[in-house]
Amino acid sequence: MAAPILAYENLGLVQGNGWLFRHFDIHIGPRDKLALIGRNGAGKTTLLRLLANQIDCDEGRRTIVPGTKVIILEQEPAMKGMATLRDFALSEPDAPLAHEVESIADQIGIDLDREAATASGGERRRAAIARALAQNPDVLLLDEPTNHLDVAAITWLEEWLGRFRGAFVVISHDRTFLTRLTKQTLWIDRGQIRRKEVGFGGFEAWTEQVYAEEARNAERLDAKLKLEEHWLLRGVTARRARNEGRKAKLMEMRATRASMIGPQGTAKIVHAANDTRTKIVIDAEHVSKNYGDRTIIDDFSLRVTRGDRIGFVGPNGAGKTTLLKLLTGEVEPDAGKIKRAQTLDAIVIDQQRKLMSPEKRIRDVLADGGDWIDVLGIRKHIAGYLKEFLFDPNMIDAKVGTLSGGERSRLLLAREFARHSNLLILDEPTNDLDLETLDLLQEVISDYDGTVLIVSHDRDFLDRTVTVTLGLDGSGTVDVVAGGYAEWEAQRHQKQQARAKSSSKPDPAAPPKPRGKLTYKDQRDFENLPAEIEKLEAAIARDEAALSDPELYISSPERFDGLMVGLETARRRKEEAELRWLALAEMVEGLG
Repeated sequence: MAAPILAYENLGLVQGNGWLFRHFDIHIGPRDKLALIGRNGAGKTTLLRLLANQIDCDEGRRTIVPGTKVIILEQEPAMKGMATLRDFALSEPDAPLAHEVESIADQIGIDLDREAATASGGERRRAAIARALAQNPDVLLLDEPTNHLDVAAITWLEEWLGRFRGAFVVISHDRTFLTRLTKQTLWIDRGQIRRKEVGFGGFEAWTEQVYAEEARNAERLDAKLKLEEHWLLRGVTARRARNEGRKAKLMEMRATRASMIGPQGTAKIVHAANDTRTKIVIDAEHVSKNYGDRTIIDDFSLRVTRGDRIGFVGPNGAGKTTLLKLLTGEVEPDAGKIKRAQTLDAIVIDQQRKLMSPEKRIRDVLADGGDWIDVLGIRKHIAGYLKEFLFDPNMIDAKVGTLSGGERSRLLLAREFARHSNLLILDEPTNDLDLETLDLLQEVISDYDGTVLIVSHDRDFLDRTVTVTLGLDGSGTVDVVAGGYAEWEAQRHQKQQARAKSSSKPDPAAPPKPRGKLTYKDQRDFENLPAEIEKLEAAIARDEAALSDPELYISSPERFDGLMVGLETARRRKEEAELRWLALAEMVEGLG
């Protein structure tokens, strides 16, 4: 292991009337790719600021190799007093070179001459990314870097970080982002910090092993009550079993929707007339919407039925919010018609997160100052209801102003989900939520009796929740795909390949081009890679089976670590082999 370039020894910080954390030992190597995980309020952002030397600790010693440049990308970049995004990106201290900023801004798609005061959250985030990356850091600290970014920008950032030769520590709720990039994990859990030399892809297995070990120790020490709150809040084993059931239910719903969607290119979802389970909630027929000369939605048809979970994906500005507003009646179409059930009763949780008064207490928000709340007609004590949303029940009288951004969002979810409704509208719901709250939100959506409409750039969240994906590319066309983001991305890739193949067809009047040929290595890879992929799949299945043993982490931690590293390596090699074989297959087809 390389010597660390940045470290804290015995780190401690007081917040409020007590220690936020204490006795933390942290080290960052020159090539570390660290995921920083922890519940909202655990101190993740504060820890990043300590690492960046923006705040002082109350205990401990910070050491850094001389000359090491540490740059932090904060959730809310400070742009007060800046006329344009360019002024911010080139502001002191440590202003990056202008041409470096311009280059990154062009790649990530941001106009730096945009007025800072009127810039959107996504534009501000892009400008902050351009400024941070252009400073050529040795250690990059990223606090929710994908918030407000569309999928194209997230993909670009993933590719940049994949090539980055320095170290980074990232806080993110985007599971796909974390899984693809991180190699080590720092986990803040109940006042402790743990480090594991495995990326986020192995985090869930690791945490379950830790919790299982704690449960066994508690039983041996006859101190099970010490873990009561933990198991009430987390319930790892029970939650995993429930989620497996929910996953099976989601797959069944997707299969049903796939059978209802017509041939590719037909956006109408058809149903048997006598099927009472498919009660129509929203029926859109040949809908179009223009703004000036630009077509936002073109000849779109969709039948939404009770229980559907509809995801909206596409770049910023492609028309996702416009389509959502059309379906819900907030705006009217220029052509076509939309019918809606008269009994629709919607709740909307939008990306602006309506600010709750910081002086209000949690009991004021949930129960108008009382002790009881009506949850879908059932009377519950707010202490018990708070546990369902991962709050300590002793927080009943905590003021909203003392909560983190994620905790406020969780409180908003608790309040809204107590109401009767049959249509749930979520506009970028994953911003500011920690991973445990995202798990909770997925469970609530899965168990929700009504219809759900979700606008999100979070690929993993969509894959776990939606039955139908509406994909927009900005041209006015809306693809309707049974499944989540992965299914939409696969269909889009197939269309791109088909277009490329069509555009490469030779002109009959043109002279034939000389045919090329595969190199010896290409031919060998084309022949051998399928068998190699099969071997890797078998190795992955074998390691996953071994890791499912709950006793392994305790009985043989070295083998557990080795399996986790081997599993991650096999998955990466399999992905590389598949991409290589697909590229060769296209070459072979082109030579045929």
